[in-house]
Amino acid sequence: MKYLVIINYGMGNLYSVFKAIKYLNIPIKISDSKKDIKSAAGLILPGVGAFGDAVKELHKRKLFDLIKKEVEKGKPILGICLGFQLLFTKSYEFGMHIGLDLLKGKVIKFKKEKKVPHIGWNTINIKNFKNRIFKNIKNNSYYYFVHSYYVKPFEKDVVLAITKYGKTEFVSAIEKDNISGVQFHPEKSGEKALNIYKNFYNIIKNN
Repeated sequence: MKYLVIINYGMGNLYSVFKAIKYLNIPIKISDSKKDIKSAAGLILPGVGAFGDAVKELHKRKLFDLIKKEVEKGKPILGICLGFQLLFTKSYEFGMHIGLDLLKGKVIKFKKEKKVPHIGWNTINIKNFKNRIFKNIKNNSYYYFVHSYYVKPFEKDVVLAITKYGKTEFVSAIEKDNISGVQFHPEKSGEKALNIYKNFYNIIKNN
């Protein structure tokens, strides 16, 4: 049976993501085991906290290079919130830190025209309706966000959805080949948002 692994690197809302996916009857485990990550059909990289601390933990647990290799070989990955940001080249959160560089782009801070962090419900505007992650999900649906930094991809074709906060439009979802990511928290965004996890697993099952 194909199963997913939520990567445990000591930072993030692991158990709320686990419970949400388990609710959908999708085979799932939380692990930092090299064996589990290699044998998983797909990976979920969650995260809450600072980018630099996350990178440090991934290196400390010898997961950084492992994740890169598995994804570069074609294994599907879904990044959530900080995990989404970690997919990109670098972040300027408390200095400059190098991310997984699976996608080219940088992570920068919101300007203080509105309250930072951006916390609460906001809509997403889907830009590519041929995507697989938002299948059977309505455009302009509301999702729950908690973040002070946002991603600026260098490749425009990876942009799946954008969200507006004040005058700033930021990328709230991406999809490229086997790599997907969302800035918001599907597990905190109501039952319909859980379809994102279901869609991710269906991509894997149908491959």
